[in-house]
Amino acid sequence: MDWVNSILSPLVKSLVLILLLLTGFAYLTYYERKLLARFQVRYGPNRAGPLGLLQPIADAFKAIFKEEVIPRHVDKWVYIAAPALALIPALIAFAVIPIGPSMTVAGYTINFYIANVNIGFLYILAVASIGTYGVVLAGWSSNNNYSIIGALRTSAQMISYELPMGIILVAIVLTTTLATGVGSLSLVDLVTTPRPWWLWIWLWLAFPIFFITMLAETNRSPFDLPETENELVAGFQTEYGGMKFALFFMAEYIHMITASAIMVTVFFGGWQGPFVDQFPLLGVGYFVIKVVLILFLFIWVRASVPRVRYDQLMQFCWKIMFPLSLVYLAVTAVFVALS
Repeated sequence: MDWVNSILSPLVKSLVLILLLLTGFAYLTYYERKLLARFQVRYGPNRAGPLGLLQPIADAFKAIFKEEVIPRHVDKWVYIAAPALALIPALIAFAVIPIGPSMTVAGYTINFYIANVNIGFLYILAVASIGTYGVVLAGWSSNNNYSIIGALRTSAQMISYELPMGIILVAIVLTTTLATGVGSLSLVDLVTTPRPWWLWIWLWLAFPIFFITMLAETNRSPFDLPETENELVAGFQTEYGGMKFALFFMAEYIHMITASAIMVTVFFGGWQGPFVDQFPLLGVGYFVIKVVLILFLFIWVRASVPRVRYDQLMQFCWKIMFPLSLVYLAVTAVFVALS
């Protein structure tokens, strides 16, 4: 039975998770288009199927059957590999995120996560950093001035905003010592460890800072500077088309889902909710609802806030976000030391 727990179970859960993320990506595009249409007093997708629900499938077929063109001036192998390097980190980051409580069925314990490791936070930071490589290599391999500027913007933006993001996560890790006296870097332990009510309020104060860093990390408006159509045509994606362009599109939206899942896990109790002890599957439902609400915030910001200039983006990180995150970490450390 060891091979079932060590090989078969993680493999099946990984395949199911990838399938769910790919389906979630497809219908996140529908969700965004519908919401933006409502914000702008339009209908949104309404032609493909009832209420436009088949629009993501139509878009997928369109991308698959578009002609694949590889310009002569690109670095071919890096150019082809870059979309996969952007997509894979978005998928594997979910491995340490618990989406529901453990439950026993026919004598088997089912864990709603792929891996419970005591380096969960470090794993998230490492994978988030790897995602930058796909974008940077895409811009570099395209041998296009617009593409390379978009790639350089991405590297500067994502590396800069990873600093306040990492500092906030360090502060969260410090708070895990308050309940048990022993800290943990596991996201599974973070959800299952009870926290006092005042600590929840303190955690929620950090949520706006973390959410803004996630906007920058996922290249979402108003921080979508790497692909500004009014300046850089399509930024690092300028020389891409067909399915390769769709892979970048897919990576951005799956990054949104993963970022939302991280925020739900860290700030809003993950799968925790009423009656989860009696009905464990309710936990998965609570988790999905919370993720959908965070995704609503992403889309709401896109519909409401205009794009900033690149110098404003960088100044905002180094002059406001970075000092705020350091102050939050320092105050959290004092709280933990005095508790």
